[in-house]
Amino acid sequence: MFKPAEGPVRLPSGQRYLGLDLGSKTIGLALSDTGHRIASPYQTLARKKFSADAAELQRIVAKEGVAALVLGLPVNMDGTEGPRCQATRAFARNISQLMPLPIALWDERMSTMAVQRMMTDEADLSRARRAELVDKLAASYILQSYLDWVGGQPT
Repeated sequence: MFKPAEGPVRLPSGQRYLGLDLGSKTIGLALSDTGHRIASPYQTLARKKFSADAAELQRIVAKEGVAALVLGLPVNMDGTEGPRCQATRAFARNISQLMPLPIALWDERMSTMAVQRMMTDEADLSRARRAELVDKLAASYILQSYLDWVGGQPT
């Protein structure tokens, strides 16, 4: 049975984390560098059936040397978990049966809002361009906050 990582998932240098921002229609992806300092937007997958999504993720994991997944957990602002958290936990449970990688669930509160604000206020991107970028940028925001946390944890 799937059990999310309790503490920080530490990878040896040379391996990568893949961050996921799971939406109902898309999955935003971000990839860490091999030194675990920088998260970069990778791509946005249009959601299909779980088997097709999982096959594409397996291809990316193999191609990019990914050794751990970081899934954004959409906790409510009051700290409770709703249906979206349940869906994320179910996705993690199902993907763990196909890929024996450590999976960390990371509180993603405010990530999409922060990315939207940055794209509107600072980058002045059009609505169409924001829609195209928001998921992979949110995944990058989630993964970067996780990398910053792991880097600050005692070994």
